[in-house]
Amino acid sequence: MKKSLSGKTRKTTHRKTFRLLMTCIGRRVELLNAFRRAADALGINLEVHGTDINKLSPAIHLVDKPHFVDRISSGCYIEQLLNVVRKHKIDLLIPLIDTELALLADATVAFDHAGCVALVSSPSVIETCSDKLATYRVLSDAGIDTPVTWTWREALRLKHPTFPMFLKPRAGSAGMGNYVVRTPAELKTFGRRVPDAIVQEFVDGDEHTLDVYTGFDGQPRCVVPRKRLEVRTGEVSKGIIVKDEKIMAIGRRVAEVLGECRGVVTVQCMRTKRGRIRVIEINPRLGGGAPLAIHAGADFPKWIMMELCGMKPRIRWAGFRDDIAMLRYDESVFVANASR
Repeated sequence: MKKSLSGKTRKTTHRKTFRLLMTCIGRRVELLNAFRRAADALGINLEVHGTDINKLSPAIHLVDKPHFVDRISSGCYIEQLLNVVRKHKIDLLIPLIDTELALLADATVAFDHAGCVALVSSPSVIETCSDKLATYRVLSDAGIDTPVTWTWREALRLKHPTFPMFLKPRAGSAGMGNYVVRTPAELKTFGRRVPDAIVQEFVDGDEHTLDVYTGFDGQPRCVVPRKRLEVRTGEVSKGIIVKDEKIMAIGRRVAEVLGECRGVVTVQCMRTKRGRIRVIEINPRLGGGAPLAIHAGADFPKWIMMELCGMKPRIRWAGFRDDIAMLRYDESVFVANASR
């Protein structure tokens, strides 16, 4: 017997086939393959299901069973996922984009009743992380170094603003609507362009993304820093592992402050030339660059499946390899009868 994320006791599955559902699977082929490798290593017969709204999403053609659903905002998204879970006896659901997290966090009990664990942080964690102003307040109240953040109108009223500043949507993701503003005129112009904009101190330095593994109990047990070398359309295309204990400690502290994380949480921070580490954003889900951390030895898929099956993975705090780079390139998926 083991506890589900809703706190209720549920039977550990001993079926020969472990069924995984990855939602909004899009381009996440590397992550899909990482789960398959982990299942092979554990002797698990893994059946991967995926959902998407687009029949031309690459990864949807590489799962064992694809499912097409309506948009997250449709009002029937959760019920469609529950239908897939019930029909196919899904064991584990892993969400992959920010905009579905709040709905899934509110529905974890419903998924649990359907026999499936939705690996998502608590509603309060999702609410904090999806609101950049709330993120600033929670981090600063906890004494974690983070850029001072204002609403757009507060920034306009500053008597002696220091430029450049960084302007972005209060609830944005994937770098959309982000601007470096260098003058009061740009602050006014871009602020009108971006809905519900917030403004932050501009931080110059090297951006690091931290993959923080918190498993099913919310306790940070491994933090893997990845230095961003190149980004394309909001996702890292080149990165390198940097085993920096100070940065790792910040990742642990962020997860502890949030308190009710589940699975892998992605923390973004800047390391300035003087060594100051400043947290700029938190995404409570598996990030697009997680395959680098997995390749370096932080086998999140293996740990997740082991925990769900009642096993205890041996996780060492710094048990991953340093100085490994990930250099991404395009690879094609060919689909016949694509216009039908």
